Amino acid sequence: MFFKSELMDEQAVNRALLRMAHQIIERNDGCDNLVMLGIMTRGVPLAQRLADHIRSVDGTDIPVGDLDITLYRDDLSPASPDPVVRGSHCSVDVVGKTVVLVDDVLYTGRTARAAMDAVLSSLGRPARVQLAVLVDRGHRELPIRADYVGKNVPTSRSELVSVRLTELDGETRVCLLDR
Repeated sequence: MFFKSELMDEQAVNRALLRMAHQIIERNDGCDNLVMLGIMTRGVPLAQRLADHIRSVDGTDIPVGDLDITLYRDDLSPASPDPVVRGSHCSVDVVGKTVVLVDDVLYTGRTARAAMDAVLSSLGRPARVQLAVLVDRGHRELPIRADYVGKNVPTSRSELVSVRLTELDGETRVCLLDR
């Protein structure tokens, strides 16, 4: 992988998440019955950051859970017949609630589809499901779109979007890489 450019620094990531938090509050007429589910791995700290921003703006504590979609993916590599399953953790019932799925990058749409399957199969039937992503890079293979997007970045299929978060990587930034 070769570094191509920095798309967002830490300040830009924080601004995008704050804007997304405002949009979530506005679209849902507040935060009653709202649950954030971060898609493992980087969606989890992003969901927590969004919930923190919502708390600072609206004063509401949003429950945050994490969602392991490993068993719901349709694109697992045959080189890895034994996927590592970490399990989902959600301390609240999602039935009848608005679930906001949070992920770092939206690409083909397969991760979002797997996340919806995971919610419906293992957590129950929410009233509605919304999708929040830090970066939408295009190239959809499924008819899925994000409700909340931090940054739209047109990419080629040969490029990669690398999201690094302090909670997992020791720094926060988004970079474009060439394969």
